[in-house]
Amino acid sequence: MLQPGFGDPVRAAQAVFRLALHAVAAPGTILACEVCPTPPTPLLAPAAALALTLCDFETPVWLDQPLAGNPDVADFLRFHTGARLVVSPAAALFAVVADPARLPALANFAQGCRDYPDRSTTLLVQVESLEARGWRLQGPGIRHLARLSAAPLPADFVSQLGVNRAQFPCGVDIFFTTHHAIAALPRSVRVAEAA
Repeated sequence: MLQPGFGDPVRAAQAVFRLALHAVAAPGTILACEVCPTPPTPLLAPAAALALTLCDFETPVWLDQPLAGNPDVADFLRFHTGARLVVSPAAALFAVVADPARLPALANFAQGCRDYPDRSTTLLVQVESLEARGWRLQGPGIRHLARLSAAPLPADFVSQLGVNRAQFPCGVDIFFTTHHAIAALPRSVRVAEAA
């Protein structure tokens, strides 16, 4: 049975869009996501809220294996967004990841190009924990220094972020989500391991 989306689609999407903008404008800030649909597992409610807000019929979406393995997830996203699902990460404008420890290399996703940097992938990565400690974040939207950690992730994730940042204005953008919160790592942010 198809799970419902937003109870009030217009107002809910507006609220989630404002939340996403806040997250991108203040990288590393952990924000509660209170306006959420009830998606099929293993899709988490905040990730579903972002997908329903940011994706539409023109948006190619890639799902990792745990999400793609449940046809209800694909049906949920297709019905509520009109998005088409793609089999290659490089073909996606949005990618939803439920198994972050097996996140494909960031270089495998669409990177955009100098003329069209917006043609890159935005990743919605579901993690078990988000904490305001750990990595050191610097860049636009951060006054001096911000701290963030997300887990689990591949062991070389921070070095991949360094390569991603070096490509700016190309590269991927990332939203992390837990069961109740989101945080953003735009491509413009420099990330270093905790000192």
